[in-house]
Amino acid sequence: MKVLVIGGGPAGMMAAIAAAEQGADVTIAEGNEKLGKKLFLSGKGRCNVTNAAGTEDHFRQIVRNPRFLYSALRHFDNRAVMAFLESNGVPLKVERGDRVFPESDKSSDVIRAFARRIGALGIAVWLDTKVDSLRIEEGRAVGAIVRGQPFDADAVVLATGGASYPRTGSTGDGYAFARAVGHDIRPSQPALVPLIAREAWVKDLQGLTLKNVVLRAYQVAKSPRKGREAETLVYEELGEMLFTHFGISGPLVLSASSHLDPEGGAIRLAIDLKPGLRAEQLDARLQRDFSEASRKIFANALGGLLPSRLCDAAVALSGIPPQTPVHQISRPQRLALGALLKAFPIAIDGFRPIDEAIVTRGGIDVKQVNPSTMESKICAGLYFAGEVLDVDAMTGGFNLQVAFSTGHLAGTSAATASKRGNTL
Repeated sequence: MKVLVIGGGPAGMMAAIAAAEQGADVTIAEGNEKLGKKLFLSGKGRCNVTNAAGTEDHFRQIVRNPRFLYSALRHFDNRAVMAFLESNGVPLKVERGDRVFPESDKSSDVIRAFARRIGALGIAVWLDTKVDSLRIEEGRAVGAIVRGQPFDADAVVLATGGASYPRTGSTGDGYAFARAVGHDIRPSQPALVPLIAREAWVKDLQGLTLKNVVLRAYQVAKSPRKGREAETLVYEELGEMLFTHFGISGPLVLSASSHLDPEGGAIRLAIDLKPGLRAEQLDARLQRDFSEASRKIFANALGGLLPSRLCDAAVALSGIPPQTPVHQISRPQRLALGALLKAFPIAIDGFRPIDEAIVTRGGIDVKQVNPSTMESKICAGLYFAGEVLDVDAMTGGFNLQVAFSTGHLAGTSAATASKRGNTL
């Protein structure tokens, strides 16, 4: 039995290994000059391979179609991923947020572990190899056209990735292959991506990092019945964010982006700069600071409360004239300042391009895929794995876990189904 895996990223490599472990004759066709190119970027080059949290926590971190992944995650969970890597020579460590990394902090060690296992199993690897199209006969995948030549296979696993990071080979070819056999493709949009801010002052703060703040993201849309704007809180979390030359980025912002719809109406963010203080506690702090700075002007009175680079923006947004003597600031002005610090506003004009996104939102409609096997419901012998599917998760190792889980299930199913000669 022969299995062709199209794509040599994390999902494709895992699919190939799983199929070969079932005794299949496996070939990987990869368009890049090496396997696992996108893994080099994971965790800023450190390769956040999975998350040590429980399985139910993994489901909670999957933004789109978590139920579809129940079988895949239970078939090959995070413990299985960790055991696989450690048994193939990659000691692991668990860091903040249960993120799992190689002890070496080198993504190359993870890729070498996959390469060793692929070599040990005798899997054929074709690099710099373009797959032109799938070969379909009587509603079944029977191989592909590779470099203009037919290649026969009993099953095909499509693990070509999404549309993010095209320089790693994720060019969306898999969508075209799936569409050609009748699959619906959900529109590709960026997920886990930086956001573009409207205000000039945000861009002036390029390089400033805020830690231990709460970011709230609101989607604002017109009510179809009343014609009025309706604002919905779609994300709220404590963590870290970064100001950039175009707007904002960092862990909080990337996570928020996965909960926002670029076409769902206006987007408004609010930063709680002092999440550890209730409004009345913050007001007491302001009164104390203002008492100590009573001889200063307002423009110079916030240095003990905020990062120095943020003070000018806070002063400008407060509505209090910068030259106002601190002892002349009224109680209503002070309360308004406190409210500002609890909900520092940023208007969002859009998302950065999809080629800057960590993952792709959208892809092959999971309603047309068997969640127990990853096999197409439309074309027998065709299996899907990884980001080519319409599933995506939050940062922290959850997206790689989805890739490994779906890859392992697809590879196992492809090999065992071809043994039995299964059809739809």
